Order: sequence, then C-alpha cells, then structure tokens
Amino acid sequence: MSTATVDKAAPTFTAEATSEQTITLSDLAGKNVILYFYPKDSTSGCTLEGQNFRDNMKEFEKLNTVIFGVSRDSLKSHENFKSKECFPFDLLSDPEEELCKKFDVIKEKNMYGKKHMGIERSTFLIDEKGVLRQEWRKVKVPGHVNEVLEAVKAL
Repeated sequence: MSTATVDKAAPTFTAEATSEQTITLSDLAGKNVILYFYPKDSTSGCTLEGQNFRDNMKEFEKLNTVIFGVSRDSLKSHENFKSKECFPFDLLSDPEEELCKKFDVIKEKNMYGKKHMGIERSTFLIDEKGVLRQEWRKVKVPGHVNEVLEAVKAL
C-alpha cells in the first residue's frame, strides 16, 4: 500500500545512506528532493541513470535540489557503486523495503520467464515544503533526467 500521493505531504522517512549518514526527510526541509528508486547497483540501466543524474548535478544544485538514489542493496554495495561512478550524491539503502513500500515501488517483475518481486524504476520530486509534486513510474532511462530537471525548473 502506498502512502505517496501527488500534491500531498510526502511520506516521512529515515534511511541509512552512503558517507556514514542517516537521511531524514524532515532534515531536508527548504530543499527540493529527488528520490530515484532503481533495481540494482552496478547494472547497466541503473548505472546509466545514476550517471545522467551525476552529469546534471550542477543544474539541480542551482535549483536548490538534492538527489538520492534508493535501492535494496547494502551500504557496502552502495559505497562501491558511488565511488566507482563518482556520484556526487548519496545512495539510500533500503534492504527491508520500508521506503520502497511507502512509495509503492515493489512490483512483480518477469525476467527470463521467472516472476519475482523487485523495484520498478521510479522517481519522485518533493518540493521545499515536503509536498510530493511529481512522480514518474516505469521509468525509461534515456531522457528521464532531463524530464526531471524540467519539472524542478517548473516548481
């Protein structure tokens, strides 16, 4: 069950992050927040998506916007992924799927004929007041970061 609804207060959360941090939504008040959920560290689509956010980071920073990638991977896996790709933003570890459930991104997936539950690539834009302003579900990586950047500019 999702508690994330566009134009309503975003679900509150606290999550362990890279750089030995704990990120709490309330601590980010006054900034726009992008949460992008992705299936797995160091896979091709997830790497490309992270690189696209990385390559546009200066534009997001000019717009008072912070970015966090979220997956079920461990902090150790996240630290390696972040370091290898030189991501200037932190990655949130959600092994218990608490954050994933609040944003309703765990979906049945089909890979090579086998069904399993996994993260559906999704992005959420939360404004400076903590209100969920936009969501993208079933994200296709090419062009996605530009769409998100335009949405932030429109806030």
